[in-house]
Formats: sequence, C-alpha cells, structure tokens
Amino acid sequence: MRNLLTIERSVAGTTSTEVPDLPLSAIAWGGSEDSLICTHGPSESEAVVELKRVNKNGQSVPIASWDASPSPSPSLPCDRILALHYFPDTSSICVIFAAGDIVVIQEDPTPEVNKIEIVGSVDEGITAAEWSPDEEILAITTGASTFLLMTREFEPIVDVTLSPNDLNASKHVSVGWGKSETQFKGKRAKAMRDPTVPEKIDEGVLSPHDDNATRISWRGDGEYLALSSVEDSKRRVIRVYSRDGSLDSVSEPVDGLEGPLSWRPVGNLMAGIQRFPERLDVVFFERNGLRHGEFTLRIPTDKVNDERILELLWNYDSSALAICFKDRVQLWSMGNYHWYPKQELIYPKGYHVAQHNLCVKWHSEKPLRLALGLGESIISYEFSWSVFAGSPRPPDDHGILAVVDGTTLKLTPLRVANIPPPMALREVELKSTPVDVAVSPTGRLIAVLRDNALDLIRWDFAKNKLVSGPTLTSNIMELDPGQYFRHISFADDATLGVVHDMKKGSVLQVISIPNNGQAILKCTHEFQNGATVVRLGGVPDHKSLFYQDTERKVYLYDTENKSAKYITQLPAICPWLEIAFYQEMIFGLSGDGRLYVNSKPIASNCTSFTITPAHLIFTTTRHFVKFVHLYDNYQDLDIPGDDPSSDERCRSIERGARLVQVMPTKFALTLQMPRGNLETIYPRALVLAGVRRSIEAKDYLPAFLACRNHRVDLNILHDHASRQFIELVELFIDQVKKIEYIDLFLSQLREEDVSRTMYRETLQSTGAPEPSNQIDTPNRLKSKVNTICDAFLNVLLPKRLSSNLQNIITAYVCKTPPDHDAALLLIGDLREKNLELAEEAIQHVCFMSDVNKLYDNALGLYDLDLTLMVAQQSQKDPREYLPFLQKLQEMEITRRKFTIDDHLNRPAKACAHLHDLGDEVFDELKSYVVKHELYSTALGLYKYSPDKLQVIMGLYAIFLEGVSRYPDAGLAYESLGDYSQATQCYRRAGLWQEALFAAIQVPYSAEDLEELSSSLAEALCESKDYQSAATIHMDHRGDVEEAAKVLCKGCHFGEAMRLIGKHGAPELLETVVDAGLAEGFAQSSELIADCKRQLKAQLDRIRELRTKKEENPLAYFDGVAEEDAPDNVSLAPTNASTSASLFTRYTSGGAQTAMTGTTRRTFKNRRREERKRARGKKGSVYEEEYLVSSIGRMIEKLDSVRDETKSLLEGLVRRRMRERAIALQGLMEGVLGSLEGCVWEVFEEAGEVVNPETGAEGGGKRAVPIIKKFDGVGIL
Repeated sequence: MRNLLTIERSVAGTTSTEVPDLPLSAIAWGGSEDSLICTHGPSESEAVVELKRVNKNGQSVPIASWDASPSPSPSLPCDRILALHYFPDTSSICVIFAAGDIVVIQEDPTPEVNKIEIVGSVDEGITAAEWSPDEEILAITTGASTFLLMTREFEPIVDVTLSPNDLNASKHVSVGWGKSETQFKGKRAKAMRDPTVPEKIDEGVLSPHDDNATRISWRGDGEYLALSSVEDSKRRVIRVYSRDGSLDSVSEPVDGLEGPLSWRPVGNLMAGIQRFPERLDVVFFERNGLRHGEFTLRIPTDKVNDERILELLWNYDSSALAICFKDRVQLWSMGNYHWYPKQELIYPKGYHVAQHNLCVKWHSEKPLRLALGLGESIISYEFSWSVFAGSPRPPDDHGILAVVDGTTLKLTPLRVANIPPPMALREVELKSTPVDVAVSPTGRLIAVLRDNALDLIRWDFAKNKLVSGPTLTSNIMELDPGQYFRHISFADDATLGVVHDMKKGSVLQVISIPNNGQAILKCTHEFQNGATVVRLGGVPDHKSLFYQDTERKVYLYDTENKSAKYITQLPAICPWLEIAFYQEMIFGLSGDGRLYVNSKPIASNCTSFTITPAHLIFTTTRHFVKFVHLYDNYQDLDIPGDDPSSDERCRSIERGARLVQVMPTKFALTLQMPRGNLETIYPRALVLAGVRRSIEAKDYLPAFLACRNHRVDLNILHDHASRQFIELVELFIDQVKKIEYIDLFLSQLREEDVSRTMYRETLQSTGAPEPSNQIDTPNRLKSKVNTICDAFLNVLLPKRLSSNLQNIITAYVCKTPPDHDAALLLIGDLREKNLELAEEAIQHVCFMSDVNKLYDNALGLYDLDLTLMVAQQSQKDPREYLPFLQKLQEMEITRRKFTIDDHLNRPAKACAHLHDLGDEVFDELKSYVVKHELYSTALGLYKYSPDKLQVIMGLYAIFLEGVSRYPDAGLAYESLGDYSQATQCYRRAGLWQEALFAAIQVPYSAEDLEELSSSLAEALCESKDYQSAATIHMDHRGDVEEAAKVLCKGCHFGEAMRLIGKHGAPELLETVVDAGLAEGFAQSSELIADCKRQLKAQLDRIRELRTKKEENPLAYFDGVAEEDAPDNVSLAPTNASTSASLFTRYTSGGAQTAMTGTTRRTFKNRRREERKRARGKKGSVYEEEYLVSSIGRMIEKLDSVRDETKSLLEGLVRRRMRERAIALQGLMEGVLGSLEGCVWEVFEEAGEVVNPETGAEGGGKRAVPIIKKFDGVGIL
C-alpha cells in the first residue's frame, strides 16, 4: 500500500572548466553532506579528465584534472571511467579506467603526498571494477579474462583466470517442477509425457542485444560477489566468488540473459535481465546460481526490440530496484509477492543515455536518495514511502487507499471492501505513472499528478453505491512542461494545491475545481527565501493547506485570503507530516523514527503514525500500536507506556506492522505487514471511544451494537454515565427495541463498575470537574444491578406488559438475589388473564433459572396450579410430583401451608402455621420445636399465652443446659423460679455472685452454703481471681486469715493489711503478710535471675549464628561451599536434579517437587515443619528465629509482672524489709536495662519471619518491642 513520493529534488549544473564540452562521465556520493563527486571526460577529442565536487546548494568545486591514457582497444574511440569511488575516512577518490589505470586523488593532500597518483595499471585493460561495501576489497576483471581481488592498499589477494571449466562448478538439474507439464490434468494427459522432462531446456543462448560487457556486483555484507560475463561469445555466465577469491557457484543456463546485474544488499537474490521476443523479464538468481522467480517489465510488445536495459541498481535497504533505460529510470518495489513500478524518472525530451556514460547512483546510507547525471546537470532526488489515503474523519472515513502500480491506479475503500494487495476493488488506467495522488476530504474526488499533467477521478459513494466504477477525466489542466510538479493536496473538495520546483525554491499553485470542465488556476504563492517544499497537506476545516520547507518550518496557507501563516519549526526534516483537525498542532515523523508534535519530541521509536479527530495513533519498533488522546494544548499529550495488559491505549501488533488507514466510524485500524498483506484490527481504544461518544450523545443503539460486535462488557452502557442511564431507561428501550437485545443487556449486569476497572477512562478532563458517575446518593447503598432492574421494571410495568413480558421476567431473574417470587406472582396473575402469555413467561423463566429451584419457589407461594405449570417445564417424571400435589390439594389450607413449608425446609414458617392451627396441635408443636430447635420462634408466637410460654421456656432451659450454655440456662431456670437448677448452672458457668444468690433463694442449709462458697472460692483462686475469692471468704465465710492469705497470694498486700487492721488481728501481719512477702520475694528474684541468665546465653548464641551466616551463607544453609564443590558435579541447570540453594533447608522438597516446579506440601508435612519451628533445635534453620522469639516472650513475661513486682516492693518497704526491696528493684532494673541495650540488635537484624507454608522468609517483618522504664519505689 506504500508509494514512492518525491520529497526533495535539486538540480545542480556542472560543466568542464579546463576543456570545454567534456561529457559528464561518472558520479559518486561524496561524504555526509550529500555532496557529489563527478568526473568530466575523457572524450574522443580530448583525453582529459576533470574531477569536481558538486555541493548540495549546486556549487561546483574543482578538485583535480589530468590527462587520460590512450584507448585500450581499437573498438573504443577513447578511454572511459569504469568506477568512481569516494573514501570519506581519507578524503580520497579512486578512479578506475578501462585502459587499465587506477588513479587515487587526494582532495586535501598534505605537502608530502601527491595530489594525483597512479597506484597501478593493468596492461591488458580493465573490463569491470567494483569496491566492496566495506571499502576494503577491490574486484577487477581484465581484458585477459582474469579476475583480481586487491586490498584497500592495492595489494593483490587473488588472481584467477576465468576458464570455461568453471561452468562445471555447479551441475544443476532441472526436473521441471512448477511447469505446466507437472500439474495434474487427468489420467490421459498425465500419461502423454514424462513430467520430469521439461518441454524446453535453456542452453544459455546469448541475447542478440547483449552489450558483451562484464559487470561485478557485491553482496551487501561483502562476503560474496557476482561476476557476469560472456563466455566464448556463446553464453552469458554469472560466477559467484567468495571474499577470498574461491569460486562458489555458476549460474544455470538462461536463454536471452543480458548483462545488467545487481545483487540485492540483503543477500538473498541477484537481479538480471532476460530478453524474450515479446517481452523483457527481470529474473532472479540465488547464490547457488539457480533461478528464483521473475517479473515482466511493462513494455508494449511492439517496442520490446527497441528497449535496452542499461543497468539494474538496488538501493541501500533493498526496498527499491532502479531499472535504467536509455530515456528513463523506473523504480520498482515488491509487496505481497507482486512487483510495482512506483516512479518513473523521464529524461528530457530527445536525451538518450549511452552505455558508457550512464550516471545513476543510490546513496550508500540514505536508502531513498538517488542521483541522476544528465548531460550538464546532476539531479538529486529524495523519496519517502507514503500511503495515499483518504480522510480518517467521520463520516467520510471510507478508508480509501490509492496504490500506484505503474500506469494503473488501484483504488480500494477498506470500509466497504477489505481487499488485500495486489488486488483492488477498482483499477483506473492512466497515461503514465503518477508522481503524486491526493484524495479529497469527502473521498469523492481523487487527483492524480502525472508528468506535466493533472487528472481527476470522480467516485461518488453516495450515488453509485459502488455499483459503477470511478470515472477518469484526463488533463483537467495542462501544466508547464518546463517545471517539475511533484506534490498535490486538497484544501477542500473544490480547491487543490500543486507544488512545482523552480531553479531556486518551490512554487504553490492553488487550483479551483468546478463540477464540470477544466480546472482553473486560482492563485500562485512563492515560498520565502527560495525555500523548497518537503511536504504538502490539506486542512479541510479551514480550507487551507499546510507545508514544510527544507528549513523545517511549517506554514498554514489560507486559500481564501491567499496568505501564509507561520506555525512552528520542527527539530528535523519530517517526510511524514499531519496536522490536527481542530488546532494548529503539527505531528511530524523524521527518518530516524522520532515523532514530534510541533517542536516537542514525544516518541523516539516510531515507525508510522496517523491522526483522527480524537487520537494520535502510532506504531513503534517494539511492536506496539499506541493511542494518544488529543488536547487543545500539545503539552498535555499523555503518551502511554508499553503495557498492553492494563492500558487500552497500548496494543501489541505483529512484528514490523505499519499503519495504513484508520476508520473511526467502523472502529477499525488497518495495518500492513512487512510481507505486504493487510490486517484489520479493532483496538479497544477506538471501540471504547466510539461507545463513549454514542453514550454521551444519548445514542444507545450504536453503542450497544458496538459492544455486542466487539465483545465489550455491556455494563459500560450504564457505568459510563450511570445517572443519565437511569433517567433514560425508556429511551434506551425505545432505541434498542429488540427483545433479545434488552435481555442480553440485563443478563450481563454485574456489580463491578467497569468504567473504573477494565474500561477506565484514559482521557484527562481539561475543563470543569467531571460529574459523578455514581448512582444518586440515596441509592448508593443499593445494589447497582437491582437499581437498573427496578428502573426497567418501572418503565415496562404495566403499560408494556404484553410487548416486553420477556424483558420483565429477565429483569426479575437478573436481580441479586433473583426475585423469582415476584416473577412467579406476575405469571400467576397473568394466568388468569392470558394463559398463552403466561405459558410463554413460564418457559422463559424456566430457561433462565434452575427449574428445580423454581419449582420450590412456586411451591413456596402455595399456588399449586402455578407449581404444576413449572413442573411441566422440568425434566421431572410426573410420578414424582403429581401424587404430592394431589395430596396437598386435599389438605385444609393451613395444614397445606405447614406441609409445604416443612417440605421446603422452612421450619420457622411451618411452626407459625402449626400455631395457627390452634391449641389442639400444641403437643405436635412442642415436638416440632424440639426437633428443629425453634425455641425463640415459639416464644415469640406464645408471648401472650403465659402457660404455654412457661412450657416452651422449660423446654428451652433443658436444651440450653444440654448444650453447655450454662449462663443462658441459669437465666432460663431463674426466670421459671427453679433456683436449684439455676444454682447448678451458675456454678458450672463460674458466676459466683448469681450462684450464691440463687442458693440463698432455694434456700440452702448452712452446711450446703458453706460447701458451695468454699468450692466457688477455690475455683476463683485457680483462675487467679484472688480478690473475688477473698470477698467470698470474708462475706460468706467470715474467715479473715484465709482472705488475707488469698490476697497475699495475688500480691494484693495493701488490701490484705487493710482487712487485718479493720478486723483487729495484728498477729496475722507476721504469720500471713510477712510470710507472703518472703515467698513473693523469693519467686520474683528467681524469675528475674532466670531471665537475666537466659538473655545472656541466647544473645551470645544469636551473635554467633549471625557471624557464621555472614561469613559463609551457603554453609550456614546446609549448602556446599564453592571452594568445596567436587570437580565431577555438573552445575548446569536441569529439570531432573538441582544443586543446593539458599532455600534447600526451607523447602526440603524431593525430586518430584523439583521437577514439577510447584510446592505440594501435605497437611502432615506442614505440621512437621511447624513442630520443627516450635522446637528451634540447635543447628537447625529455625534456631535463630526461635531464640529471637524466646527473647520476645521473655519481654512479655517481664511486662506482665511489673505491677505485681511494684506491689511486692511497696509491701517489703512497709514491713521494714528494705534490703530485700532494694535488691529486687535492682534486679528488675538491671534486666530491663540489658534488654533495652540489645533489643534493636536482636530484632532489627532478625529480618523476616520464616513462613512455614512456603518454606522461605516472607512471614512479615518482626516489630521491635518497646522496653518501658520500670516504675519502682522512689524512696529506694
């Protein structure tokens, strides 16, 4: 789909100055500034050679001149130049003559170096010469049929004689595969001849038009070269030599093979010319000399004998093949295995190039830069690949593509017919090959710029409906034959801009196109400072044109006011240029892949781009297509990253794909693969942009169809503008109309807000804050799905019941949870009015739901007729449900409801129906309550019947006691007045206050009450509730001594001393309090001393372990140290065996785990690992974690005894045991101080907790405990 467009053309005059009328004999590119080296002479009259440099601005600078040698052969009137080559690294020029001289000229010689030097000479003369692509080897053939390879310093590498015996190097066998004879035509036709024998075997018959010249062509990498020469005046042979001069292969015989030869730089094929009586073919050879395809040149049969192909030249990147004729140069390219003539450079009228003075050169670094020497001038062309495409602006985005195929213009509107090249929907035959093609904004006009002629093609899509083809009007305007017209573009459907070059700069002609007749020149605009236009484009919104000149400046030309306005200056020349539809925002792509917006670079790896009214779309070298939202300010452009999984603006594409056309109306993007085939995709960015536009325009049908066709979640129809959708549900129904479409939408509803998740809007808001997309505040707590379904039901019921009954049923069923009861009730009501509709509704609801559950729902409505209708739609055997339904039909209504609810496992409702049956079924109700544990329900039913309420409560109390809910059972018994049972339940629950109260209410005897209070106090001491136990001893037993002992045991020394003082028993101070203080001091001292010893031992071990791990981690984790690895163990990774790693001891997996690559621990294995971790065995991987955890537990333990220790200290001081108090406080402060000093070392360096599930660190970072200061007794 790509065409060659001339973006720059410069003409430089060059004539000889030393001797007049010396012909231009050779050209070569001369360095990085796009200057040229050219030679004039020698001629028949003057054996003088003049060497010049022609700069880009057209200025000629003489370099050197000298006398040439005499003619090497009587057949040549004078010597001629075979090769001219410039070496930029040494600023030297090598000229090779047919007479045999090899001359090196220094452009800027030093004093000790000669400017002109003949470095060698071949006596027999030279027939062909060519430098290798890396400029290190020179290949030469001589008049003595020898082949030489020389180094850059002209030292010989090899000298080979071209012998007829070389033809035996490759013995080719052709079996005729692919010929018509080998194709199956039926049994008889197949038996007529041997298909392996071709009809005619080529013998290599020499073409009568062969020039007998020798040619050399190198492969692009310089490893091989091809040499084409005539062998014994009988056959032309192509020999292939390696870089060291060894013969690699010889071509197979080809009749009519002529001299031109060019090896494609990418290396796969060599191109040559084969002449037939009726045609000329470009034929291809592989390196082994075998034929590999061909294509026919488009020459009329009657002119074949008059045509001569002088040379074939591949460009630098092998994308274009130049075929040089006597009067023109054709540029061909291949796509999808079809060869297209893309450009035709015609020489001035009457000028013909002879073989010996052909001057055509491709640039060695710029693939599409070509120099053409014609007489006294050198024309330099620069081309770019361009897609001649129609407007991507809706509604005129027909996807029109125009492809140049010689004199045939192939037209395809992709929106109508996605036809891959080389085919096309329509073809228009022209009089000559187009220079440029432009499509009007509406696509109805196509302007074709040919050599000095302008054609117009009319193709009205609206009227013709593509039934009739396009109509061509040739020469709607005669162009000046003295100017070179190269660019054309529409400003609007009635205005056309054409650019042509003059001697200095370019000129823009604005042409008016009437509906009928010839075009009219409207105005002419000359560019400032003699600038040359690089690119021309149209701006339909403003009836303007934009152009870029060679100074990188971009202007907007108003065709109405006839004035140019400066927009911006790009950082580089951009062969590909587009302008935003609504702003002066210029997008340009340079030759090195940099994409600019005005002067700002936005991408450095771009391969192609296009724009739509909403997006900039471009492809990258990393094989992504990206979508950028367009804003008023180009500084706000947000370029997406390479993340196609989470960003709709980025999508992966096939390697090397380039943009061809975009059709926003169809949400389609067409890409062309490197081979040439087309692929149309529907990117999420385009689809969602179109869906959002339709929703915002309240046009729901196109939005729905787009979602349906492109598999977009239909929830976006609501989520993108939820409030609007709820308000316009009726409009949605009216637009979508189809019952199945509305059902599809309702059935796909879910709670997720897709506008914030999978289809998150990437277009930044530039104006006022965006209104909330959420449903109104009162409904936010309500389910989104239910809100939408209710909105549909409000619209559909009751006025659309008959027309949209299916949608109503769907709305009920799609709620969360499904409202089957409402749907069935609606069907039940409808059954009385319209049985046919009711049956259809039953079928639909059964289709959308589990019919077995629906049967239960219908049964739960107590409507047996409706239940029967549902059952008939199921797969149930009538014998399964008919007897049951008949039995229900015979029952009294309340008993029937009880039976149904009991059958449906709805015991609460069933219990209510039993209650409704009256007192005579109370015994049945009691059994039912006990069976289903419906005590709370029954209590509610009999709240106004005290007697029955007492019976139910008694049953409830028994149940609670039976399930060990003793506190509740005690309350139940107490409410019934059964204090004896209540006492037992309270006692078991540990509620000593309630138990003693209930016992007193029984009443208990003094002995029983003593026994009860004693057991309660003992139980409280075991649970360490010493104060409650002391209260029982004092209030219920009157035992001061026992109460004081209990308080001292709990370190409540102050309360114990208060009781002793209150009850006047000072003797107990020594016997009870002092003894308790001594016991508490001994226990606390021992505990703190143990903690101190433990801290020292464990801290030393932790430091030791960490030192080992730091010195040799592999050995620490049970691995093999690197220096100890055995020599006979392979360290290459395999699936069958693995070497030890840092996690070997964590995973402890076997070979099966290693091979599967997954961890499959059983519950038993996990428990084993947890036990190992809990033990923290010395030397195990869990030891350090165990030690750290142990210190943490010690800190928690010390924190738990702080209050007890302080109370003990106060008691020691009060009882004049100061020394013990000082010692104990010192111990406590000492161990806490030691912990404070090492806590950060222990916990901060511990890393992460080892996770027993995965066997690796990752259980979370340990928190460093806070060591609080001990608040002891101040007087100590």
